[in-house]
Amino acid sequence: MGMNVACLDLEGVLVPEIWIAFSEATGIPELRRTTRDEPDYNKLMNFRIAILKERGLGLNEIQATIATIDPLPGAKEFLDELRDNMQTIIISDTFEQFAKPLMVKLGMPTLFCNTLEVAPNGEITGYRMRCEKSKLTTVKALQSCGFDTIATGDSFNDLAMIQAGKAGFLFRSTESIKKDFPSIPAYEEYNDLLKAFLEAAKQ
Repeated sequence: MGMNVACLDLEGVLVPEIWIAFSEATGIPELRRTTRDEPDYNKLMNFRIAILKERGLGLNEIQATIATIDPLPGAKEFLDELRDNMQTIIISDTFEQFAKPLMVKLGMPTLFCNTLEVAPNGEITGYRMRCEKSKLTTVKALQSCGFDTIATGDSFNDLAMIQAGKAGFLFRSTESIKKDFPSIPAYEEYNDLLKAFLEAAKQ
């Protein structure tokens, strides 16, 4: 039996979508777009940065919104239980400047994510992705060191990571993603997701 590593997406799985929360806080509907709507992450981020620039908004305003966000109900209990049973890593396309306060609320799990480039005045000038196709590249790297990966996520950018592992699950995904990928088990509740992880770990 190999050593299992659980690989979890962050937004939509453990915490609310940060950009949707910020869109609601600022009343800018265009910022509601996520990887569920736009599979091309670079396109999406450049679009967001342009809107922020146009409105004179920066990291400080986004962090003020993030301070008001709590993990999804049941997420921390799910994560604690999963971490008691196997090594767990959160693999996200978000940025450390956004995720840090949420990690504190989740009990400081391991997070692999990206970095924003921020000017001294808080303007977001760009971003650095950790690597190409960061989720897939990360699970492949774990596999190359002898780990079995079991992954979950809710969006287009999670599919490669979910399909590449020993097992993988959709969690609270969209109807259209579930319909397009009927072979991937889909769950809505943390208890069911936890059971699926524990079951897969035994295989």
